[in-house]
Amino acid sequence: MITNTSDHPCKGCAFYQGSVWQPVESAGLSFLKRGFMRKELAAEQVLYAQDDENRGVFCVSAGLIAVRTHHPDGTSTLIKLAYPGDIIGFRSFLANAPHKTEARALVPSRICIVAHRDVSNVIRASPAVLQRIAERCVTEIDSNHARIISASVKPNRERLRDLLLELMQRHGHRHGDRLCMHLPLSRSDLADLIGVRLETMSRLLRQLKDDGTLTVSGRDIGMAVPASF
Repeated sequence: MITNTSDHPCKGCAFYQGSVWQPVESAGLSFLKRGFMRKELAAEQVLYAQDDENRGVFCVSAGLIAVRTHHPDGTSTLIKLAYPGDIIGFRSFLANAPHKTEARALVPSRICIVAHRDVSNVIRASPAVLQRIAERCVTEIDSNHARIISASVKPNRERLRDLLLELMQRHGHRHGDRLCMHLPLSRSDLADLIGVRLETMSRLLRQLKDDGTLTVSGRDIGMAVPASF
């Protein structure tokens, strides 16, 4: 029997129905409640570092998390952005291995955590949870495939415009016939997300600014409201 009682720790969450923890059956609820906690993160605060031991599975309930890989030469690559409703840390949990990435808040954020030991107990009691985690893995793989395909068939300029529009939908506001936002990430991070060098990103932004597609002042970005917005 699926548990829908009010003592489920995720019951009040806006993402409850799609949560990996929603199918927890009564036998696993005590483990879920025991291992559950919420953590507030300040901007730039690290949730977990690369090579840290896995401490559980993390759900983003508010804010924005950057998941990135650090390289031996001191550089790093932004792998993805995690928004409210996303889960992170599940790959290292499933592999029973240290994290291969760092997770850091880009803006003040809130994370819901289920401790490693209790995740294992919940899955044993409620196997449907593992299926939902597996579905998140497939979704992430599909997203990565889509990015690879986009990089091979779409011009860099179009991919940057699409990315900025997606960010605008999440972080921007409408002002008359314009959309405006303060970018929550750097130009280097933008370059990572579309797979170009930083100098290419600067050139693309300059082109979009020169032809009137964008207004750019530091991290403040503006664009005309698209017909489909």
